[in-house]
Amino acid sequence: MRTGIIAFVAFALLIFTVKGSAQEERAATDTTNHYLMPVPQSVRFQPGRLIIDSSFKVAVKGHSDARLKSAIERAVRRLEGRTGLEFARGFVDDSNAATLVVQCQSAGKAIPSLDEDESYSIEVSPKQTLLNAPTVVGAIRGLETFLQLIEGDREGYFIPLASIQDRPRFRWRGLLIDACRHWEPVEVIKRNLDGMAAVKLNVLHWHLTEDQGFRVESRRFPKLHQMGSDGLYYTQDDVREVIAYARERGIRVIPEFDMPGHATSWFVGYPEIASAPGPYQIERHFGIFDPTMDPTREETYKLLDGFLGEMAQLFPDEYMHIGGDENNGKQWNQNPKIQEFMKSKGLKDNHALQAYFNQRVSAILKKHEKKMVGWDEILHPDLPNDIVIQSWRGQASLAEGAKKGYNGILSFGYYLDYIFPAAYHYAVDPIAADSNLTAQETARILGGEACMWGEYVNPETIDSRIWPRLAAIAERLWSPRSVTDADDMYRRLAIVSVRLEELGLKHESHVDRMLRRIAQTHQVAPLRMLVDIVEPVKVYNRGQAHPTTQMTPLTRLVDAARPDARAARPFSKMVDAMLSDAPRFEIHRDSLRRTLAEWRDARLALDVIIARSPILNEAAQLPKDLSDIATAGLEAISYLSSGIAPPQNWRDAKLALLDEAAKPKAEVQIVIVPALRQLIIAAAELPALKTMPPTDWAKRVRELAAPKRAEVN
Repeated sequence: MRTGIIAFVAFALLIFTVKGSAQEERAATDTTNHYLMPVPQSVRFQPGRLIIDSSFKVAVKGHSDARLKSAIERAVRRLEGRTGLEFARGFVDDSNAATLVVQCQSAGKAIPSLDEDESYSIEVSPKQTLLNAPTVVGAIRGLETFLQLIEGDREGYFIPLASIQDRPRFRWRGLLIDACRHWEPVEVIKRNLDGMAAVKLNVLHWHLTEDQGFRVESRRFPKLHQMGSDGLYYTQDDVREVIAYARERGIRVIPEFDMPGHATSWFVGYPEIASAPGPYQIERHFGIFDPTMDPTREETYKLLDGFLGEMAQLFPDEYMHIGGDENNGKQWNQNPKIQEFMKSKGLKDNHALQAYFNQRVSAILKKHEKKMVGWDEILHPDLPNDIVIQSWRGQASLAEGAKKGYNGILSFGYYLDYIFPAAYHYAVDPIAADSNLTAQETARILGGEACMWGEYVNPETIDSRIWPRLAAIAERLWSPRSVTDADDMYRRLAIVSVRLEELGLKHESHVDRMLRRIAQTHQVAPLRMLVDIVEPVKVYNRGQAHPTTQMTPLTRLVDAARPDARAARPFSKMVDAMLSDAPRFEIHRDSLRRTLAEWRDARLALDVIIARSPILNEAAQLPKDLSDIATAGLEAISYLSSGIAPPQNWRDAKLALLDEAAKPKAEVQIVIVPALRQLIIAAAELPALKTMPPTDWAKRVRELAAPKRAEVN
């Protein structure tokens, strides 16, 4: 057997042996194999360890206040939970007797600020860890790194000796949570604030008004929340509680009140500020709708002045978000009075009219000592340059604003609801690699925000759509630009994801919980196997085959599937390894065979589960597709092992099979198809591959398997 490949294995053996020895030597001396995320600006490890046992104690030097002590206590309780050790409560006076010494120089800003100093340093010796920070927020960031340093082996828990100097690359590192399209209770917001703090994010962008709901209490205009929320809104006490909770973790809270579009819920109680007569009702569907504020009526600005003034007293951050996106202008075009107003003011189009509206709103915010944040559409030369542009259009749009003197933050590439894998988000930088911005213009790019829009998440599923991918975005916004190794990111992300569970986040546990509900049994292993190789459809393709509204239950297979299919990346790496690592061909081959055989043989059990669970009827084709393509993969491995090329029409038949299997079913996609495509092509191209060194096989197969430009478009 394998006569066709044995010669090539022997030919490459010496090359791979030398290369492998060099890699092993580097691995033996590599001290950067840590689980820190975000990666610090500078980290150096030395041989040795600091033992963590029941004698663990903490001392505080320099500045000390309730916020710092609370942060330390939270960190110590998490350390107890992780190690199972019981530590002494409180702090010791003698820093020489402490395992962890936190030395803080000042309280920092009374209200979390864009200009907060978040830097810190850590020095770990065999005796103790010294965490030094200029502010309490810096100390909070350092405590998270301290917790990530904890390791364990048979001798117990320890921290490797290390020297860390750290500060964020960008000052604005945020997460938008849309609580309008689907309501998210306070406990959801809190646990995600804990997760944000764990990965050093510092802005919660709270999307509070939308066509589907007005989610904050207004005591001056009570019909806003009473009539526009279905009774699902945050009281002002709730808001204060969240703001205080966030401040304890060094996180700013910026509210968004969307205007002039995305505003239907405003008009349910106050139709007089709309551009067309009512009555209005809360929108149950998703998309871009016509209702828009009337920018020509003084009553509109009177209400906004009162409401924004009330919110300015409630939200202490210096910034307030007005939305400003996706106004289709239809109501403006159809209103004769608005058209006459535009003519009298010399406003040539709706963009100019919206700029007029934004000028008025900006003046209102300035009166209440707030600065405006808005989406790309608000960018206009007539607005003051202290506004912040949040870009969903991309780095070019962000750079354009910076060149015109405006600060900006990037959200393009960070839309979590697009359901792209972590590696996609990780590759997007707020400043494009080919940027020609000056240093002054570059400084105007403040950072970025991930966006969790709420069409397809609820309190049960939202954690699984935010985490753990948000940690990869957090690293992009904190760490040096040079930190770009996606494989290493995934290695660390696997550990970080598990550690995030100690904060109450449910992203790891939600899959089995949902599968048990769907299957109505504890025996969900076959269904879990299926979920591990599928991902939800991307961007906004969900809802096309299965239309949804605000009231639709989010309990289907697509809601259980992860954005990063758990088995897909390892499988792809196994295929690549088998095609490129000739000396260990048989090891990789046998691993692939076992995996493919499991997928092939899962069909019967999956068919039984689906047959007794009507909610899974839409997924009935998936077990057959999986079995068929796994069988094709096994055939490809057999051809590669024997060195005998398959029949002439085999390739086209199997690729057609893969193409069919790749089509979405139940609004999920089988994502192991690209790796299987490489196997099929490798087997079919075996005669050509024999003419080149095995070291080049994987590269050549990837080239052949890459989608052609026409296919991409």
